[in-house]
Amino acid sequence: MALVNVVRYENHSDEVVGKYTEDDIRLGSQLIVYPAQTAFFVRGGKILDEFMSGTYTLNSENIPLLNKIINLPFGKESPFGAEVWFVNQTTMLDCTWGTAAPIQIEDPKYGVIVPVRAYGQYGFRVSNPRLFLESFVGNMPSFDTVTLGNYFRGVIQSRLSSIISDAMLTVEATVVNIGSKTTELSDTAQRLLQPVFDVYGVELQLFTVVAVTVDEEDASFQRLKEAIDAKAEMRIIGNENYQMRRSFDVLEKAAGNTGGGAMNSAVGIGAGVGIGSQVAGLAGAFINTQPPAVPPPVPQVQYYVVIAGAQQGPFDLATLQTMIQQGTVNENTLVWKAGMPQWAPLSSLGITGAQPTPPPIPNV
Repeated sequence: MALVNVVRYENHSDEVVGKYTEDDIRLGSQLIVYPAQTAFFVRGGKILDEFMSGTYTLNSENIPLLNKIINLPFGKESPFGAEVWFVNQTTMLDCTWGTAAPIQIEDPKYGVIVPVRAYGQYGFRVSNPRLFLESFVGNMPSFDTVTLGNYFRGVIQSRLSSIISDAMLTVEATVVNIGSKTTELSDTAQRLLQPVFDVYGVELQLFTVVAVTVDEEDASFQRLKEAIDAKAEMRIIGNENYQMRRSFDVLEKAAGNTGGGAMNSAVGIGAGVGIGSQVAGLAGAFINTQPPAVPPPVPQVQYYVVIAGAQQGPFDLATLQTMIQQGTVNENTLVWKAGMPQWAPLSSLGITGAQPTPPPIPNV
């Protein structure tokens, strides 16, 4: 058997790890490690000496761990058996992920659970080749992006529900507008997934959420839309008006279901009485059609004044007149009441401290 003179491995573009298959290596052989590669000597399933990119002449000094195990004779071209693994550290960008079945997502804003589908793309590179080799490879002769993609696709899917939920909460997205938040979701998902990949010595170069889709015919999604529409309507017309409208809708629907047959007629009569009382109650609660028996009290105008450079009040008109009589304020004192654009002198309001007196009695 010919003894090996050159040890090297040319990774294919989709190959993450390659194994040098020749068993007979001798001292004096050249080890060639290409750029973006790291080579490891492995013996008995144990990872030993490590080589970065470059060209090396193998001797017992630059493979000390292997030499310690098999006691290589120094300076001799004796063959020895060892595996050489080459880890490709270039960036792989064409890996895809997606949900095989809809995942249940609880809308963080409305609390409705809706099934969604998602898919996208991710890229990675091996950042810690030794950890990666220890974690994944085992006894496999090679390890390509398909093998790794199948594994990580399962990892992503197992965590996708919580990741998308957390990402939606972070970027304040709802299931309804999630399609417009894919950029923010991608950034957040990549940050949340990176610790998972770190365990295997892998760095995520990108993680893209291309789309998150919802079945708009799904009953839970329809309930979510109804809740959003109701909230928008309540915000526009006010809570009381909205409640009144909903109540009248319910009563109108109930009134429409009271016809048909003698028994239904009896039921209709009873329902009509009930509806009449409910309508009366609603009318009393929301629509005040009867004028009050006693006129409401005259609203008291409140005044604020500036005394010694400080705001005082509020005071009603009678108190303000008393303050004028006591000399606490005068016609030049600044005063303000609701509806005035700014402070103005007291004299501009026509308020004096004089008590009103009736005019003289006319001669008849």
